[in-house]
Amino acid sequence: MTDLAGRRLVHVTTSDISLALLLGPQLRAFADAGLEVIGASAPGPFVDQLTGWGITHVPLGHATRSVSPGHDLLALPELERLFRRLRPDIVHTHNPKPGLYGRMAARAAGVPGIVNTVHGLYAAPEDPLGRKAVVYALERMAAVCSHVELYQNPDDLAVMRRLGVPAAKQVLLGNGVDLQRFAPRRSGADRARARAALGVDPDAVVVGTVGRLVWQKGFRELFEAARHMRSIRTEVVFVVVGPEDQAKGDALTPDDLAAASALGNVVFTGHRDDVEELYPGFDVFVLPSYREGFPRSAMEAAASGLPVIATDIRGCRQVVESGSSGLLVPLHDVGALTMAIAELAGDEQRRSIMGIRARQKAEAEFDDRAIIRTTLSAYETLPGPTTAWTTARIRSSEAESS
Repeated sequence: MTDLAGRRLVHVTTSDISLALLLGPQLRAFADAGLEVIGASAPGPFVDQLTGWGITHVPLGHATRSVSPGHDLLALPELERLFRRLRPDIVHTHNPKPGLYGRMAARAAGVPGIVNTVHGLYAAPEDPLGRKAVVYALERMAAVCSHVELYQNPDDLAVMRRLGVPAAKQVLLGNGVDLQRFAPRRSGADRARARAALGVDPDAVVVGTVGRLVWQKGFRELFEAARHMRSIRTEVVFVVVGPEDQAKGDALTPDDLAAASALGNVVFTGHRDDVEELYPGFDVFVLPSYREGFPRSAMEAAASGLPVIATDIRGCRQVVESGSSGLLVPLHDVGALTMAIAELAGDEQRRSIMGIRARQKAEAEFDDRAIIRTTLSAYETLPGPTTAWTTARIRSSEAESS
């Protein structure tokens, strides 16, 4: 095993929200392990949170979440210059876009250890052949530059192995959440507080979802199910927790939100930092998403002891054991989604049993401490920095401080 203490680690994402909300517990754990942790992304409102944790943030000028070929082309040389200046011992990229240009930039800069996490290939098995061909080709090319490829989803690992990524550099990472933060809270007081925060009636059956307000998350089908539910089960209220995301091409507009609110049984809360306090107010969690790698919100809901209804796609299948911890429904099938919601809304005992099984599955498979251990083990397999590399970093630091 290699001693990681004192090594400089740079995590690259498109936005600071990913560093803080998706990777925050991991980054703090890596710092606790003795690594010097730096996050590189477009700047935003979460930078202060990162720096409060002792994580240095480096702003990137060309990291974008939207489709922007011009910025994407400039991101590669920007990162290469950054890596040559910082001289990190490890660069860890997160796809899709930073995983592509970040791995290539790290290799071009001569970074000793390069790791990439595949959070979900940007092409699903049901996508058109043309899309899959482009995505798989780019991923295969970028994988040549890395030393370790971490896969959240076993389906993606299998795809890339068939495409020639060596098994020796592939590691099945999985995904996880904080099982202490997200835990079942079944007391009447917890439920009452959550219902008050959500602004819904204490006696309503709440079907909740958490995620960015983009159509890819299945809101078209969810709102249509809500429309049908007005005449099937009037006690059901749909609660949507999550921020608008106007940087994405499929973002819901203010008019879209107004139309959904006009249904009368859909409530929007906006972004919340206290989602763990809101889950006790849900009776069912729903995620009719079109594409997932390994959905974090569904894991949080399962860990919170909620039955989960999700689409039968890669990622959701890893979270939901259909018929046991929740229900899986066909992609884009409004009728099946509506019936699944109505079925669980009308059966409190079944919801309770499924919620217990969901928590058991989370404890067995979704512990973020296991993700941290696997990642640190991957770092320990990386080649150490050369003397020349370390000397160059010292000289660069001395030059910056003079």
